[in-house]
Amino acid sequence: MTLPTPVTGNLPPDRARRMRIVATGLLVVMAGLFLLGHRLEQVDPTWGYLRAFAEAGLVGGLADWFAVTALFRRPLGLPIPHTAIIPENKDRIADTMARFLQSNFLIPQVVARRMRGMNVAQAAGDFLAAPKDESGVRSRIAGGAGEMFAELLESLDPQRLGMQVRAGLAGQLEKLEIAPLLGRMLESAIADKRHLPLLDTGIRWAGNALESNENMVRTMVHERAYAIVRWTGLDEKLANSVLDGLYRLLAEIAIDVNHPVRGKIEEGLASLAHDLQHDPETRAKVEKAKAEMLANPALADWWMAVWERIRLSLIDSARNPAKDGLGAQMGSMLGELGRALQSDERLQWQINRFARRTAVGVATRYGSNIVQLVSETVRRWDARTLTGRLEGAVGRDLQFIRVNGTLVGGLVGVTLHFLLKFI
Repeated sequence: MTLPTPVTGNLPPDRARRMRIVATGLLVVMAGLFLLGHRLEQVDPTWGYLRAFAEAGLVGGLADWFAVTALFRRPLGLPIPHTAIIPENKDRIADTMARFLQSNFLIPQVVARRMRGMNVAQAAGDFLAAPKDESGVRSRIAGGAGEMFAELLESLDPQRLGMQVRAGLAGQLEKLEIAPLLGRMLESAIADKRHLPLLDTGIRWAGNALESNENMVRTMVHERAYAIVRWTGLDEKLANSVLDGLYRLLAEIAIDVNHPVRGKIEEGLASLAHDLQHDPETRAKVEKAKAEMLANPALADWWMAVWERIRLSLIDSARNPAKDGLGAQMGSMLGELGRALQSDERLQWQINRFARRTAVGVATRYGSNIVQLVSETVRRWDARTLTGRLEGAVGRDLQFIRVNGTLVGGLVGVTLHFLLKFI
């Protein structure tokens, strides 16, 4: 597989090219100075120093040019042995890089030693607990999480998602036998006297219902009375007596916590709690009612309406920049988590241990896969791509080697010429 044309590393391309022009131009200057010094030396031997400087600099510059060029390509296209070193040894370089990575970074002992000196939890806590950094990174994390959650809810089919949620809930309810659960809840409520407010509410409701339906009670008494009773008007007195008796009974039940009717009601509730837990017939009736309710299409329609309201509310909350929006809540949660990581040393120790074990586990299980990925990736690069990437990364420094070689060679030539004068 051929990868795209390489980019010159981390350095701008024109800087590497500029240094190549400087190094080559210096060679041209040395060649000109050599010719000039050679001619002027015949007139005055002093110019021999210039010739020696230029000659040695030219030789040193050409040697370094050859060495630098031989790393990446064949100089002048000639098939000189041991040139184009990087393209010709691409696969060996890939394997060497992989072995270096594995032996220096992906050995479990090395990973554990490096992780032991790192307080990952403390660093995460400092970041999350910061009120808001200048770049707003933490706020963007919270906002991004809220936006991602909203987009996820929007991308999924609301009808299908709602049916899946309903099916999941229905499946769990079908597996759950609710009669014993209801029985235990009722038994616990009676034991803790938590049923009394409900009982009082029921008594008040009965009183209000009776007051609202007085005419119906009077009509019932009138219709069931004998004709002679109606003729004498005693039916009206009888209806008033019935209503007064019912009102008096409800008032006594409401006031007297030890009223016999209350006791009968509590006995009935206790019996119901017992039957829900231990009576097979009662439990079967409850399960049948549950199954009929779950199979009722009206329940499905009700759930879909509820789910749509929940979904729209979650989307609006996730995208709402207000103080109580989901994004703000996530930011607050992240801040609380950061403060906990900062102050709780035991939590830090647990998280750092988890991070260290995770890193060691990744190195142990997937270290060979990682280095294999590096090796195979470099192997798949064509020679031109690999050469371009490496040359782009270090090309400017290599051109400085050429410049230094030219100047150092020139200085060595002048020194040798000077010494030869005294031998």
